[in-house]
Amino acid sequence: MSNIITLTTDFGLQDQYVSAMKAVILSIAPDIRLIDVSHQIPPQDIMAGAYVSRHNALLYPKNTVHLVVVDPGVGSSRKAIAMKVRDQILVGPDNGLFSLFFDDFEYKAYHLNNPKYWLNDVSKTFHGRDIFAPVAAHLSQGVPLDEVGSPISDLVSYRWAVPIADKDGIQGWIVHIDHYGNLITNIPKSQYEDVIGKKKAKIYVGNMILDETSLTFTDVEEGEPVVFFGSANMLEIGINKGNAQEMMGIQKGAQISVVLQR
Repeated sequence: MSNIITLTTDFGLQDQYVSAMKAVILSIAPDIRLIDVSHQIPPQDIMAGAYVSRHNALLYPKNTVHLVVVDPGVGSSRKAIAMKVRDQILVGPDNGLFSLFFDDFEYKAYHLNNPKYWLNDVSKTFHGRDIFAPVAAHLSQGVPLDEVGSPISDLVSYRWAVPIADKDGIQGWIVHIDHYGNLITNIPKSQYEDVIGKKKAKIYVGNMILDETSLTFTDVEEGEPVVFFGSANMLEIGINKGNAQEMMGIQKGAQISVVLQR
């Protein structure tokens, strides 16, 4: 095993929740390396957790265990699952949190229904501590996936709307906003290059009209908006040394239109 467990949650850092999960993990796997990916996922924002996990998990060494807890349905009938994607293991609620892996990768999923690997007393409101953390710790120590649960194929799946392309350009949406206020769209670089290529286009978002894509922030003056392809190869809008969300007043779900100029 890689001897690594990563943690991604919407717990924040004010309370004891992250520390409690780490305490459980370390009581089972005292030599494990714990890596905090983020605990600032917006509360109950499943798709923000999905985005962060999708663009983080596959970078780690083989057999890293990724504990991802954004769980507004905790204590309900939603299932607890573990999933193997490529050579990575993800543990968390079956609420759409792992949806962004489904289309691009083969995976095997397991319903975590073996209480042998849970804590003895399971709270209705803290499965992160009582189910997901101990299961992740046992998996990191080499316990097989089919020992902690039973195979499952019918997983909850959320999807972002697919960008629409036609002879006039591409219509997409803002699907994620990062810590810097950069507006990340659902328009991949490959689609932009296929439809727009080297042709002239204008980009409409909110009440702004932007003229062209750039390579990075410093291609524009300080305080000016910039359109670029970020590290996930998705079209993004930012402000050089500024916050695009605040300065442009745009929220997730806002429409973005890339219009070819004739």
